[in-house]
Amino acid sequence: MRSDRRATAALVLLCTAVFLDSMDLSLMGVALPAIGTDLALPDSTLQWLMSGYAVAYGGFLLLGGRLADLFGRRRMFLAALAVFAAASLAGGLLSDGWLLVATRVVKGIAAALTAPAALALITTTFAEGPRRNRALGVYALAGATGYSAGLIASGLLTQVNWRLVFFLPVPVALLVLAVAPRVIPAGRTDGPRTGFDAAGAGAVTGGVLLLVYALTETNWLAGGAAFLLLGGFVAIERRRRDPLVPLGVFRSGRLTSANLAALAWACATIGWQFVAVLYLQGVLGYSALATGLGIVPMGLAIVVTANLAGGLIGRWGLRRSAALGLLVQGAGILLFLRAGASGDYATVLLPALIVHGVGNGLSFPSLNIAAVGSLPDDRQGLASGLVTSAVQVGAGIGVAVLAAVMAIPASPLDGYRAAFLSAGAFSLLGAFTAYVGLRVRAEPRAPEPTRTAPTSTRA
Repeated sequence: MRSDRRATAALVLLCTAVFLDSMDLSLMGVALPAIGTDLALPDSTLQWLMSGYAVAYGGFLLLGGRLADLFGRRRMFLAALAVFAAASLAGGLLSDGWLLVATRVVKGIAAALTAPAALALITTTFAEGPRRNRALGVYALAGATGYSAGLIASGLLTQVNWRLVFFLPVPVALLVLAVAPRVIPAGRTDGPRTGFDAAGAGAVTGGVLLLVYALTETNWLAGGAAFLLLGGFVAIERRRRDPLVPLGVFRSGRLTSANLAALAWACATIGWQFVAVLYLQGVLGYSALATGLGIVPMGLAIVVTANLAGGLIGRWGLRRSAALGLLVQGAGILLFLRAGASGDYATVLLPALIVHGVGNGLSFPSLNIAAVGSLPDDRQGLASGLVTSAVQVGAGIGVAVLAAVMAIPASPLDGYRAAFLSAGAFSLLGAFTAYVGLRVRAEPRAPEPTRTAPTSTRA
């Protein structure tokens, strides 16, 4: 019983840290105009307050997962979270634009080291089966709701002072750091400390960084350099005795399909959120605070559905749960096609938000369980790094593609509709990938119905 309580406490702390990582993806969005006005910053600098975090997060995830496997997951988790808290504090105190950007980049790197270690600690703390599925459902819930919570918190805090947006993660991170050593098992350093694949780490990190940068800035030169580096990474990994990412893991159709579907999931939902916030403020004239509050029902739908996901996965299996969730998410996105120049919130926007949230809350846990369940315990840092990296790269692709689609039609309203249609298409593509690809291995044992609402809420 005592060990169960300790495992639950560890889960809450790990999910709290992952919630902070996800929240920081959106925490800047609503605060940017206030920051720009107060510090007289140009739009180019303001953009990097958001994209600097995403670029660093997506670029260092694979490296973070491997470092967690090599040097100890708890050690990496605590060290990275301490850096995250320090960079948050520095950001709230600084007033120079590019120094603020630097703190965001440092936070992105720290998040890229924290998230894979946290997920690996969860999968090695809970045995495979119903308990692990429930734990991963709570983890997925924390990540899925973090982005929406960031939008809401950003609107509320900016009403007082934009610096509170930087300070918000500090006390939460310090609390986790104070309690975590007592409840998170020390574990061990997995496997022998073989030579570190510095060349592979440099190639994949640089390649993903340039790829996300190219998508953000629509820079073809950076895109070409990214593909050269990623091609070099594949060549390096084929020759290494101790590669950063053993290419043999991609022989698992289940792993590859789960990651591709997660990438499509992120293209759809993160891309949609980017467009929806612009639509609410630019077309319907919502204030920053009203925008954040308007998204609350979607966040609540995610919380409720993700809390039920373990039981639904047990009844339907991972393949059907992931595919159905993506289909429902796509339906919610496509319902935004009904919105016009004066879309009514109660009859048009609210149903779309709730349907989207239900699909989101079912698909994201299913994809995470499928991805990390495809590799053994000594590769959990790698597995979690791969799926989280797929989500972050997918977020960059989704935002870049939908921003480009919005600019094509002559009418701004038609541009928003084209973007919503494209986001829905991404979700449907993810549903097809999940349904076809996740049947390559027997479905997991059916988890028992669970009562995780109190834990999920705390996480």
